[in-house]
Amino acid sequence: MIFKTSVKDLALYVFLGLFINHGFSQTNNREKLEIKRLELQKEIKKINELLFSNKRKKAAVYSDIESLSLKIQRKEELVKLTNQQINLLNNIIEKNQNEKDLLESNLLEVKKSYQEMILKSYKTKSGKSRLMFLLSSESFFQAYKRVQYIKQFAVFRKNQANKILFLINEIGDINKELNFQKTKKEELLKDNRAIQKSLESEKKESNTLAYELRKQEKKYLNEIDKKQRLSLQIDKEIERLIREAIAKSNKEKSKSEGFNLTPEAKELSKNFVLNKGKLPWPVIRGVVIQKFGTQPHPVVKTAKIKSNGIIIATTKDEKVKTVFEGVVLSVLQFKGSNPTVLVQHGNYITAYKNLSKVYVKKGDKVASNQNLGEVFTNNLTGKSTIQFSVFNNTTPVNPLFWIIKM
Repeated sequence: MIFKTSVKDLALYVFLGLFINHGFSQTNNREKLEIKRLELQKEIKKINELLFSNKRKKAAVYSDIESLSLKIQRKEELVKLTNQQINLLNNIIEKNQNEKDLLESNLLEVKKSYQEMILKSYKTKSGKSRLMFLLSSESFFQAYKRVQYIKQFAVFRKNQANKILFLINEIGDINKELNFQKTKKEELLKDNRAIQKSLESEKKESNTLAYELRKQEKKYLNEIDKKQRLSLQIDKEIERLIREAIAKSNKEKSKSEGFNLTPEAKELSKNFVLNKGKLPWPVIRGVVIQKFGTQPHPVVKTAKIKSNGIIIATTKDEKVKTVFEGVVLSVLQFKGSNPTVLVQHGNYITAYKNLSKVYVKKGDKVASNQNLGEVFTNNLTGKSTIQFSVFNNTTPVNPLFWIIKM
C-alpha cells in the first residue's frame, strides 16, 4: 500500500493557492483606496485651514459659498471612497470566513483520520506484531514490500501530524486577519457617519448662503463675467509677450511657433520636460481650488469659467517660488489686476499670477525654488490665492501634469 495525497487535499491546496493570489490582489486594492482616502482627508484639512480660518464677513458670501461647495464636493468623494473600502472589506471578510470554514472542516477530518490511525497503530504497536507481519511473508519480495509499507506508514503518520499543525496555524492567522478587518470596517463606518453628519450641516449652510445669493444673482454673474474678461485680457497679453519673444529669438517678426534656442536653452528645455510630474509647487502649502480648462462655475452652474492654469489657495504672505530654473521673461500688470511673473525654461514658460510683491525683474536668471514674490491676499474674503500656468511656447498645458502630487 502506498500513501498518496487525497483528491480533497489537492483541492484544498489549489483553493489556498488561488485564495492567496486573490488575497494579494484584494490587499493591493485596499491599500490603494486607503492611500486615496488619506489624501482626501489631508486635502479637506487644508481646505479648512486655508479657506475657513478667517471669520467670514457678510460681504464675502460669494467667496464663502465657493469654498463650501469645494469642501462639500471633496467630502462627498471621501464618503464614496470610504463606502468602496467598506464593500471591499465585506468581500474580503466573507472570503476569509469561507476559507476558515473550509480549513476547520478539513482539520476535523484530518484529526479524525489521525486518531483512527493512532488507535490502530497502538493495537499493533508491539515489535512482535511487526515481526510476525514480516515473517509471514510468502517471498523475499513480499517481505521487502512490507518493510517499505511500515516505513511509509511512519512517514504518513508524521505528515498527518504536520498537516494538523499547519491547519491550526492557518486558522489562527485567518482569525487574526478577520479580527483586524472587522475592526477596520467598524472604524470606517464610524468615520463615514461623522463625515455624513458634517456634510448635512454644511449642505444646510450652503443652501442658506445660496438663498441669499439668489437675491443678488445678477450682481454675482456680473462679477464672474468681470473676472473672466480680466483673466482673458491677461492671457492675451501673456500670449503676445511670448510671441514677441519667439519672434525676437528668430531675429525677425516671423511666423515661427517656437523659440530659436541656444544649445544651453535647448538643454534647459530638455531638462524641464524630463522633470514633468516632478516639479515642486510654487508655494509650500496649498490646495487646488480651481482646475485647468473650461468648467462650470462651482456655484452658478449656468456660468462657464475658463482657466489657462490652476488656482491654488495658500496662507497669507506666502512666498511664491519658481518651479524650475530659467530666465524672467516679463513682469506685467494690468489696471485692476495684480502682478504676473513669466519665467522662461527653453520652449516652456511658467506664469505666476496674483502677486502682492515682486522680487525679480525682466532678464533675471532664477534658480529652482527661488522666491519670485509674495501671494496676494484679498482683504474682503481673507483668501490668499495664486494662479499658476505652464505654456509650451504659446499653448497652455495642464499644470497638474507637471507638478508633483502634493
